Amino acid sequence: MGRKVFVSYKYADSKVEDLDVYEDREVFGMLTKVKVTTTARHYVDKLSEELEKDDEIYKGEDDDESMESLADSTIASKLGDKIFDSSVTVVLVSKGMKEALSSENEQWIPWEISYSLKEQSRKNVRSKTNGVIAVVLPDETGSYEYYITRDEECNCRTLKTDFLFQILRDNMFNVKEPNKRPCNGSDVYSGDCSYIQSVKWVDFIKNISKYNDKAIELRDKIGDFNPTKTIK
Repeated sequence: MGRKVFVSYKYADSKVEDLDVYEDREVFGMLTKVKVTTTARHYVDKLSEELEKDDEIYKGEDDDESMESLADSTIASKLGDKIFDSSVTVVLVSKGMKEALSSENEQWIPWEISYSLKEQSRKNVRSKTNGVIAVVLPDETGSYEYYITRDEECNCRTLKTDFLFQILRDNMFNVKEPNKRPCNGSDVYSGDCSYIQSVKWVDFIKNISKYNDKAIELRDKIGDFNPTKTIK
Protein backbone atom coordinates (compact mmCIF):
# COMPACT_ATOMS: atom_id res chain seq x y z
CA MET A 1 0.00 0.00 0.00
CA GLY A 2 1.41 3.38 -1.03
CA ARG A 3 1.70 6.52 1.04
CA LYS A 4 -1.56 8.46 1.44
CA VAL A 5 -1.44 12.13 0.48
CA PHE A 6 -4.12 14.60 1.52
CA VAL A 7 -4.47 17.62 -0.79
CA SER A 8 -5.79 20.95 0.48
CA TYR A 9 -6.77 23.56 -2.10
CA LYS A 10 -9.30 26.23 -3.10
CA TYR A 11 -11.54 24.28 -5.48
CA ALA A 12 -12.83 27.10 -7.67
CA ASP A 13 -9.79 29.40 -7.76
CA SER A 14 -9.35 30.35 -11.41
CA LYS A 15 -6.38 32.68 -10.86
CA VAL A 16 -4.10 29.95 -12.17
CA GLU A 17 -2.29 29.19 -15.42
CA ASP A 18 -4.47 27.72 -18.17
CA LEU A 19 -4.04 23.95 -18.57
CA ASP A 20 -6.06 23.82 -21.82
CA VAL A 21 -8.79 21.68 -20.26
CA TYR A 22 -11.71 20.36 -22.32
CA GLU A 23 -14.78 18.70 -20.83
CA ASP A 24 -17.84 16.97 -22.28
CA ARG A 25 -20.81 19.33 -22.39
CA GLU A 26 -24.21 19.06 -24.05
CA VAL A 27 -24.53 21.67 -26.79
CA PHE A 28 -27.76 21.79 -28.81
CA GLY A 29 -28.51 18.26 -27.73
CA MET A 30 -25.11 16.88 -28.70
CA LEU A 31 -22.21 15.87 -26.43
CA THR A 32 -19.34 18.16 -27.36
CA LYS A 33 -15.81 18.80 -26.06
CA VAL A 34 -15.79 22.36 -24.72
CA LYS A 35 -12.82 24.30 -23.38
CA VAL A 36 -13.41 25.26 -19.75
CA THR A 37 -11.80 27.71 -17.36
CA THR A 38 -8.90 26.11 -15.53
CA THR A 39 -9.21 26.07 -11.74
CA ALA A 40 -7.13 24.68 -8.90
CA ARG A 41 -9.28 21.54 -9.12
CA HIS A 42 -7.77 20.74 -12.53
CA TYR A 43 -4.29 20.84 -10.98
CA VAL A 44 -5.54 18.36 -8.37
CA ASP A 45 -6.72 16.07 -11.17
CA LYS A 46 -3.22 16.17 -12.64
CA LEU A 47 -1.64 15.61 -9.24
CA SER A 48 -3.85 12.61 -8.44
CA GLU A 49 -2.82 11.01 -11.77
CA GLU A 50 0.86 11.47 -10.96
CA LEU A 51 0.42 10.18 -7.41
CA GLU A 52 -1.11 7.01 -8.81
CA LYS A 53 1.92 6.51 -11.04
CA ASP A 54 4.13 6.72 -7.94
CA ASP A 55 1.91 4.22 -6.10
CA GLU A 56 0.76 6.95 -3.74
CA ILE A 57 -2.89 7.52 -2.86
CA TYR A 58 -4.76 10.80 -3.26
CA LYS A 59 -7.05 11.86 -0.43
CA GLY A 60 -8.98 15.12 -0.39
CA GLU A 61 -12.29 16.85 -0.76
CA ASP A 62 -14.17 16.38 -4.04
CA ASP A 63 -16.21 19.58 -3.89
CA ASP A 64 -16.19 23.10 -2.50
CA GLU A 65 -18.84 22.65 0.17
CA SER A 66 -19.61 25.71 2.23
CA MET A 67 -18.68 25.58 5.92
CA GLU A 68 -21.31 28.15 6.81
CA SER A 69 -23.89 25.65 8.11
CA LEU A 70 -21.45 23.09 9.54
CA ALA A 71 -20.85 22.66 13.26
CA ASP A 72 -17.27 22.31 14.50
CA SER A 73 -17.99 18.67 15.34
CA THR A 74 -19.07 18.01 11.75
CA ILE A 75 -15.94 19.66 10.38
CA ALA A 76 -13.82 17.60 12.77
CA SER A 77 -15.52 14.39 11.67
CA LYS A 78 -15.15 15.13 7.96
CA LEU A 79 -11.52 16.12 8.19
CA GLY A 80 -10.59 13.49 10.76
CA ASP A 81 -11.83 10.74 8.46
CA LYS A 82 -9.84 12.08 5.51
CA ILE A 83 -6.62 13.04 7.27
CA PHE A 84 -6.26 10.41 10.01
CA ASP A 85 -4.45 7.78 7.94
CA SER A 86 -2.58 10.15 5.61
CA SER A 87 1.09 10.96 6.17
CA VAL A 88 1.61 13.98 3.90
CA THR A 89 -0.58 17.02 3.28
CA VAL A 90 0.01 19.00 0.09
CA VAL A 91 -1.35 22.55 0.30
CA LEU A 92 -1.85 24.10 -3.12
CA VAL A 93 -0.99 27.79 -2.81
CA SER A 94 -2.85 29.79 -5.42
CA LYS A 95 -3.36 33.47 -6.01
CA GLY A 96 -7.05 33.42 -5.10
CA MET A 97 -6.94 30.79 -2.38
CA LYS A 98 -8.42 33.10 0.27
CA GLU A 99 -11.95 34.47 0.39
CA ALA A 100 -11.47 38.08 1.38
CA LEU A 101 -14.93 38.50 2.92
CA SER A 102 -14.75 35.37 5.10
CA SER A 103 -12.71 34.88 8.25
CA GLU A 104 -10.02 32.22 8.17
CA ASN A 105 -11.91 29.87 10.48
CA GLU A 106 -14.78 29.87 7.94
CA GLN A 107 -12.56 28.50 5.17
CA TRP A 108 -11.51 24.90 4.61
CA ILE A 109 -7.77 25.26 4.01
CA PRO A 110 -6.81 26.50 7.52
CA TRP A 111 -8.87 23.74 9.12
CA GLU A 112 -7.26 21.13 6.87
CA ILE A 113 -3.78 22.36 7.77
CA SER A 114 -4.67 22.41 11.47
CA TYR A 115 -5.96 18.84 11.43
CA SER A 116 -2.94 17.72 9.42
CA LEU A 117 -0.64 19.06 12.13
CA LYS A 118 -2.54 17.59 15.07
CA GLU A 119 -2.23 14.05 16.35
CA GLN A 120 -5.47 12.08 16.51
CA SER A 121 -6.51 8.95 18.39
CA ARG A 122 -8.98 6.41 17.07
CA LYS A 123 -9.68 2.91 18.35
CA ASN A 124 -6.50 2.98 20.43
CA VAL A 125 -4.45 4.00 17.38
CA ARG A 126 -2.68 7.38 17.45
CA SER A 127 -1.80 9.14 14.24
CA LYS A 128 1.34 11.19 13.72
CA THR A 129 1.47 14.80 12.66
CA ASN A 130 1.54 14.96 8.87
CA GLY A 131 4.43 16.24 6.88
CA VAL A 132 3.11 19.35 5.09
CA ILE A 133 4.36 20.97 1.90
CA ALA A 134 3.16 24.16 0.17
CA VAL A 135 3.03 23.65 -3.60
CA VAL A 136 2.76 26.99 -5.40
CA LEU A 137 0.59 27.11 -8.53
CA PRO A 138 1.46 29.51 -11.36
CA ASP A 139 -0.92 32.46 -11.80
CA GLU A 140 -2.88 33.45 -14.92
CA THR A 141 0.32 34.65 -16.61
CA GLY A 142 2.30 31.52 -15.71
CA SER A 143 4.28 33.42 -13.08
CA TYR A 144 5.11 32.48 -9.50
CA GLU A 145 6.19 35.98 -8.55
CA TYR A 146 2.99 36.74 -6.65
CA TYR A 147 4.61 34.54 -3.98
CA ILE A 148 8.18 33.56 -4.92
CA THR A 149 10.76 36.02 -6.23
CA ARG A 150 14.50 35.75 -6.73
CA ASP A 151 17.01 38.10 -5.11
CA GLU A 152 20.16 37.74 -7.18
CA GLU A 153 22.17 40.14 -5.03
CA CYS A 154 21.58 38.10 -1.86
CA ASN A 155 21.53 34.82 -3.80
CA CYS A 156 18.25 33.75 -2.25
CA ARG A 157 14.55 33.62 -2.92
CA THR A 158 11.92 35.72 -1.16
CA LEU A 159 8.56 34.31 -0.10
CA LYS A 160 5.75 36.85 0.04
CA THR A 161 3.96 35.12 2.89
CA ASP A 162 1.77 38.09 3.84
CA PHE A 163 -1.18 36.89 1.73
CA LEU A 164 -1.16 33.34 3.11
CA PHE A 165 -3.46 31.98 5.79
CA GLN A 166 -2.04 32.68 9.25
CA ILE A 167 -1.49 29.02 10.09
CA LEU A 168 0.64 28.65 6.96
CA ARG A 169 2.69 31.75 7.78
CA ASP A 170 3.21 30.59 11.36
CA ASN A 171 4.72 27.30 10.20
CA MET A 172 7.28 28.94 7.94
CA PHE A 173 10.63 30.27 9.18
CA ASN A 174 9.84 28.62 12.51
CA VAL A 175 12.97 26.53 13.11
CA LYS A 176 14.15 26.87 16.72
CA GLU A 177 17.80 27.46 15.82
CA PRO A 178 17.84 29.32 12.50
CA ASN A 179 20.89 29.61 10.31
CA LYS A 180 20.84 33.23 9.13
CA ARG A 181 23.11 35.72 7.42
CA PRO A 182 22.59 39.45 6.91
CA CYS A 183 22.06 40.96 3.45
CA ASN A 184 20.85 44.45 2.57
CA GLY A 185 19.49 45.12 6.03
CA SER A 186 17.54 41.89 6.43
CA ASP A 187 18.21 38.29 7.42
CA VAL A 188 18.56 35.52 4.84
CA TYR A 189 17.67 32.03 6.06
CA SER A 190 19.39 28.88 4.85
CA GLY A 191 18.84 25.18 5.40
CA ASP A 192 15.58 23.72 6.69
CA CYS A 193 14.23 26.89 8.22
CA SER A 194 10.51 26.08 7.78
CA TYR A 195 8.40 23.14 8.86
CA ILE A 196 6.19 23.82 5.83
CA GLN A 197 8.49 24.34 2.86
CA SER A 198 7.43 25.95 -0.41
CA VAL A 199 8.05 24.55 -3.89
CA LYS A 200 6.89 25.61 -7.33
CA TRP A 201 4.36 23.36 -9.06
CA VAL A 202 6.65 22.93 -12.07
CA ASP A 203 9.35 21.44 -9.83
CA PHE A 204 7.03 19.43 -7.58
CA ILE A 205 5.15 17.65 -10.36
CA LYS A 206 8.42 16.40 -11.89
CA ASN A 207 9.49 14.62 -8.70
CA ILE A 208 6.61 14.28 -6.27
CA SER A 209 8.18 11.52 -4.19
CA LYS A 210 11.30 13.60 -3.56
CA TYR A 211 9.33 16.47 -2.05
CA ASN A 212 6.93 14.23 -0.13
CA ASP A 213 9.93 12.37 1.29
CA LYS A 214 11.31 15.74 2.43
CA ALA A 215 8.04 16.59 4.15
CA ILE A 216 8.21 13.27 6.03
CA GLU A 217 11.85 13.95 6.95
CA LEU A 218 10.85 17.27 8.51
CA ARG A 219 7.87 15.62 10.23
CA ASP A 220 10.28 13.23 11.89
CA LYS A 221 12.33 16.24 13.08
CA ILE A 222 9.35 18.31 14.23
CA GLY A 223 11.10 18.87 17.58
CA ASP A 224 13.48 21.21 15.74
CA PHE A 225 10.59 23.57 14.97
CA ASN A 226 7.97 25.63 16.78
CA PRO A 227 4.84 24.32 15.07
CA THR A 228 1.49 26.11 15.24
CA LYS A 229 -1.37 23.61 15.10
CA THR A 230 -4.45 25.73 15.78
CA ILE A 231 -6.25 28.46 13.86
CA LYS A 232 -5.90 31.87 15.45
